[in-house]
Amino acid sequence: MKPIPPTPSRTEQTYQAILDQICTGALTPGTHLVQEQLAARLGVSRQPIQQAMALLKSDGLVQEIGGRGLCVAPLDLDAMRERYEVRAALDALAARLAASRAAAAQEVAREIGRGGSEIIAAGETATAAGDIPRMVERDVAFHRYLYEVSGNGLVAATAEPHWRYLRRVMGDVLRHAEDGGSIWEQHAEILDAVVAGNADEAAARATAHVERAARRLSAALSGQADGREAGVAGNAQPVSGKDADR
Repeated sequence: MKPIPPTPSRTEQTYQAILDQICTGALTPGTHLVQEQLAARLGVSRQPIQQAMALLKSDGLVQEIGGRGLCVAPLDLDAMRERYEVRAALDALAARLAASRAAAAQEVAREIGRGGSEIIAAGETATAAGDIPRMVERDVAFHRYLYEVSGNGLVAATAEPHWRYLRRVMGDVLRHAEDGGSIWEQHAEILDAVVAGNADEAAARATAHVERAARRLSAALSGQADGREAGVAGNAQPVSGKDADR
């Protein structure tokens, strides 16, 4: 008898819905989050909203605004760079472990190659269509796949909090990439090294890929962050349907 998979709680669903709005930019940095409005829009009571806000605050995605409630936290470039540094180390470890598994068993190598190639192909299709949300989704999927095939469950568990934060800027990183297709070429190079069982090369390529992403982040957002931070204290606006849908 197979266990019944757990159903996400109302709090988890509410948390995910608000998180998605923050990560896609529908809720921009500085937006005042009014619990009554959020509850009405999401069709839930205030309790799951309050619980979701507590989780988002602990993740550093929302912050208090001088006794007036909570707003979407501004982008912190230094914090982003630190998270990319952690991600670089985790991705390198995952690639190294996955390559070692591939080197030990040819069938494992083939399975890793098939799964990774499917994700890359979907990402290339999204890039050709200019579908930024889908590109972000497939980009995250590739790295999570790398963690999965590493064989070490702690890699994914350690990386997940950072991904929640980094998803906020991935769309901007992809938009400002000189050639969006190059991201998938880099993914393919990592996958090739993993499937070939070359642990050192796989780790090096994974590190280089994340470092490139961090540089694109800095170039794309350094100017934007200053303006957003300046607007948080005096210009926070209540969340409205118009703000949330743009």
